[in-house]
Amino acid sequence: MSISLRKANTRLPPEVNRVLYVRNLPFNITSEEMYDIFGKYGAIRQIRVGTNKDTRGTAFVVYEDIYDAKTAVDHLSGFNVANRYLIVLYYQPAKMNKKIDFKKKEEDLVKLQEKYGVSTKDK
Repeated sequence: MSISLRKANTRLPPEVNRVLYVRNLPFNITSEEMYDIFGKYGAIRQIRVGTNKDTRGTAFVVYEDIYDAKTAVDHLSGFNVANRYLIVLYYQPAKMNKKIDFKKKEEDLVKLQEKYGVSTKDK
């Protein structure tokens, strides 16, 4: 049996998962540099670096093993890359979806209702 003791006896918090969300990256960082930084903590399945105006400076890093992801978060949060301190978080889809601007969506809906003559007051 080659099960590591840290894996056998450790209960992880519920927010811990294999997918990390990284913020405050230098805009010119390459995928290779990301693999160099994050690969030290375990096998990486995928890295996605944001390239458009809204996602620059962010990335998603997916590890093969959840314990490697936890180690990376523990060691790389606050790590200095090109005079920028990384913010490394566990990806939580529920929190990411809440960042959608609901007020803007509501305004768009009102504009569409006016454009097509639809009224919600008839109900």
